[in-house]
Amino acid sequence: MKIRRATMAVVAAGALALAGCTSDSGSEDSDTAAEGGGGEEDMSGETGDSGEGSEDSEDMGGEEGDTARADLGDVTPNDDSVSFSSGAEEYNAYNGNTAATNSTYNAVVNNQLQSGFWYWGTDGTIYPNEWFGSYEKTSDDPLTVEYTISDDAVWSDGTPITSNDFLLDWASTNPESMGGAEELGFDPVSTWSTYATEGLETEPGSKEFTVVYPEPYPDWEIAVSGPLPAHVAAEQAGLEPDELAQAILDGDAETVSQVSEFWNTGWLFPNYQVEDEALVPSSGPYTLEGAAWESGNQLALVPNENFFGPMPATGNLVYKFAAPETHVQALQNGDINVIEPQATVDTRQQLEGMGDMVAVEDNQQMTWEHLDFNFAESSVFSDENGGLAAREAFAMCVPRQNIIDNLIAPIAEDAQVLNARERFPFMEDYQELVDASYDGRYDEVDIEGASAKLEEAGLDNPEVRIGYSAPNQRRTEQVAQIKSSCDEAGFNIVDAGNPDFFEAGGTLESGDWEVALFAWAGSGQIASGEPIYSTGGSQNFGGFSNEEVDAAWDTLASSVDPEVHMEQLKVIEKALWDELYGIPLFTHPGIVGYDSTLENVRPTSVQTGVSWNADQWVRAS
Repeated sequence: MKIRRATMAVVAAGALALAGCTSDSGSEDSDTAAEGGGGEEDMSGETGDSGEGSEDSEDMGGEEGDTARADLGDVTPNDDSVSFSSGAEEYNAYNGNTAATNSTYNAVVNNQLQSGFWYWGTDGTIYPNEWFGSYEKTSDDPLTVEYTISDDAVWSDGTPITSNDFLLDWASTNPESMGGAEELGFDPVSTWSTYATEGLETEPGSKEFTVVYPEPYPDWEIAVSGPLPAHVAAEQAGLEPDELAQAILDGDAETVSQVSEFWNTGWLFPNYQVEDEALVPSSGPYTLEGAAWESGNQLALVPNENFFGPMPATGNLVYKFAAPETHVQALQNGDINVIEPQATVDTRQQLEGMGDMVAVEDNQQMTWEHLDFNFAESSVFSDENGGLAAREAFAMCVPRQNIIDNLIAPIAEDAQVLNARERFPFMEDYQELVDASYDGRYDEVDIEGASAKLEEAGLDNPEVRIGYSAPNQRRTEQVAQIKSSCDEAGFNIVDAGNPDFFEAGGTLESGDWEVALFAWAGSGQIASGEPIYSTGGSQNFGGFSNEEVDAAWDTLASSVDPEVHMEQLKVIEKALWDELYGIPLFTHPGIVGYDSTLENVRPTSVQTGVSWNADQWVRAS
């Protein structure tokens, strides 16, 4: 879909990502999604929709069944170049944590410049970066996590990575202490400090810090990751690094606010050039220091010679700023070496037609398609109008299996109708959740039953506008199939796709639809779905409200016990089916094409996309 705020690792504490698509050829799109279960507004097409899951989650690692990064041993960067493109949008911010810069096209670059305590494996498993440091949950009541940063961890300018960096990370998202992030002048998109309200227990310049959560937080393990360089922000504000750190510890809002302007704007690149390399030191395998940036064309990162983790395999990692519809041809021409287009029959045929020069891999994603009802008073599906009977009528006529058979199965043979929202078919506990929450009542189209439900609802040929981000050929075809079936039951289905669907204040947010068709892109967070389904939730665009669902989310989000999580998910999923919040359709199939001479290109099911391990890509010698 279009580019919105993507959060990748940044928003781990937050929401899912909207995954919409905008390619009229179906060549790409991703939404971002905000994260895990909820959504963030970051879309960049479906190609970027990266959900999770890999091909089998068995062929993605260094060993069979391994979804972690491969161990390449001691690596010395070569003099070669490998290229990738996430779209035409150009990288423009080293700080991707602001409301304006939290996007997929910034995240794919920053993931190579900024490292942290953990990363997502190809199936959403959380793996620690042991070379960065370590962390340990030392108490459940209160939830307490102790962090230790490696003694070897330094920024590329030689400055040690310390708790100072994580203190700024916390303060920049702080909603309450010191008056809150807004009063301090910060413009963040992530909300770690919403949960860690008391801040960090540490000393300025320390390699150790502790985080205490007043309430249990299920996604605590991904709340703390890689920070921005606090010493740079402090120096730009005329402060000593330890002085800023102490001010944060003391709750000195006046001093802390002095760095907010630089935090918001000093790490941005409005001219698409790095004006001062000293402002953007790296903690990752690559760096902007010495990078070659050709505005409007490409950005070539170079290895971070002071990197304390595994060195990158290829000397130049090149990000091409190319429109999604050009990616397949660019791969064939050798202009881009790795692409992740939207999975369509045409795309697969084009890639396979290139023969041995291109490797093609499929994967399952944690991005999933769904139809959501609008519960606003003006909607035919609201309780004031057609109510549950109208929603049941629509669910009875939506040809979910037919959509799979015609649009998804030709790309992914194992594709199946999705019957849950918080688990995916490739997960071990998916069927357990489905068996406890859904009885199969909408598995097959029932035109007669749908017509009877419309009559029960007191509706005569009601108009139902299905809104989505257009152009998007696959969604256009989905709407056409729904119209063919549901018009027969007595509905008047209208294709209401438009380019402004995901815009701020656009169709989705304004509620100018009866049914919304889009996708959420996740990475396996536990409680990120709460904003989508809870009353008044920030991502509950249809206005659904159910006390049972609210209570279950409250219980789930305040526990770190997996058994409690599953118990409450069963309650939530059953209520969402019984009251029909919406209708899940399918998980997105993924497809990756790449120069067959490359090694270690591994699709992933998470929203970080195929470039998650780009530092390991290397041409076979």
